[in-house]
Amino acid sequence: MVRRAGRVAAAIVTLSLLAGPATAVQADDALAALVEAWLASPHGDYHSPSFTYWNREGAVPQTCAACHSQPGFIDFLGADGTAPGAIDGPAAVNAPIGCASCHTGAAHALDGVTFPSGVAVDGLGASATCSVCHQGRQSGDAVATATAAMGEDDVSADLAFINVHYGVAAAVMHGAEVRGGYHYPGRTYAGRFHHVPSANTCVACHDPHTTKVETASCLSCHRGVDDVRAIRTRHGDFDGDGDAAGGIHSEIEGLRAKLFDAIRAYATEVAGAPIGYGGRFPYFFADPDGDGRVAPEDSVMENRYRNWTPRLLKAAYNYQVATKDPGGFVHNPAYLLQLLHDSLESLSAEVALDVSAIRRP
Repeated sequence: MVRRAGRVAAAIVTLSLLAGPATAVQADDALAALVEAWLASPHGDYHSPSFTYWNREGAVPQTCAACHSQPGFIDFLGADGTAPGAIDGPAAVNAPIGCASCHTGAAHALDGVTFPSGVAVDGLGASATCSVCHQGRQSGDAVATATAAMGEDDVSADLAFINVHYGVAAAVMHGAEVRGGYHYPGRTYAGRFHHVPSANTCVACHDPHTTKVETASCLSCHRGVDDVRAIRTRHGDFDGDGDAAGGIHSEIEGLRAKLFDAIRAYATEVAGAPIGYGGRFPYFFADPDGDGRVAPEDSVMENRYRNWTPRLLKAAYNYQVATKDPGGFVHNPAYLLQLLHDSLESLSAEVALDVSAIRRP
C-alpha cells in the first residue's frame, strides 16, 4: 500500500506540473481518482510482462520501446525534443504508459499513424495515440512477401510463423485500408468500420484512464440484450452451425474454432507434422500427441512448428489476427469473418472439410 500510495503521489505531481500549480491545487481529489483508475488499468500495471519482460536485460530494446515504456513513447512522439516518429535508443524498464504519454502537446497534436503495411492514416484525432501501439507489428503484406514464388503446399525451411503481435484493435478496425490481415487474391475485404458518430473513436468507447468499455451506452441503443457479446447487426449463420440467434461474437468464435480444426487437419495430412497452439511466442508448436494443445513446458522456441507451407502460414496468421483482437466483434466484425472464412476455404482445397454451410459477409 505504501508503494502504491507513492506512485499515486508521484503521478499527481507529474499531472500538477503539466496542468499548472493553480489547477493542480483545485483538482487534487479529481487527479487522485484519475491516477487510481490508471493504476488499476493495463497501462498502469507495474507487474505486467508488457513492462517487466526486459527487466533482466536492464532496458527495453529500441524496437519495442515505443509501446513498452513511457520514455520510449515520449521519444517516439518527439516530446523529449528528439525527432518524432523514431526511437533513438533503448528505454527504461518497468515504466508503464502513464500521464506524460498522452498529456503532452506532441500527443495532442498527433493526428496520423503509419501502419506496418506502410499505409498512413490521417484524421485520427484522439485515436491517434492509441493507434500507435494497437496496430500490431506485422501485416498481411509480410505474409505475402514471405510466401511469394513458393508452391502453396510445399513445406519450406525458409518459412516461420509471422506473428501480428498483440492488441491489434486499430489494424482490425481499419480493415482493408491497412491490410492487417492476409488478403486472399481475388477477394474484397471490409474497410474501416464506422460506428455511430458518438461511438466512432477509441476514447468514445474506452475510458481513457481505466481502458474499460463503457457498455451502458452500447446497450442503450442495442436493446434486448444485457451483454455486448450478444449484439449483432448482421443476421446470418456465418459459422455454419445452424444457429444465428447469438451475437456476432459467437459467429466469429465459431469460425475461429473451425479454422483451428482445419489448421490441425492440414498440418497433419498435408504438411506432415501435427500442430498445436500454445500461450506464448511463437504460438504454434509441434504437437506429437495430436490433441491441439501444448503444455507450458513445451511452448518453447526449440519446439516451434517447422513444417510450414504458404497455405498453412496464411491461415495461421489470420487465425492469430482474430485471436489477438478479442474485441474484434465490435471493432470490425465483417473483416474478421472474411479473414476466417477465406482461410478456412483455402485449407478446404487440400483437406476434406465441409464448408458448404459457412457464409461470407
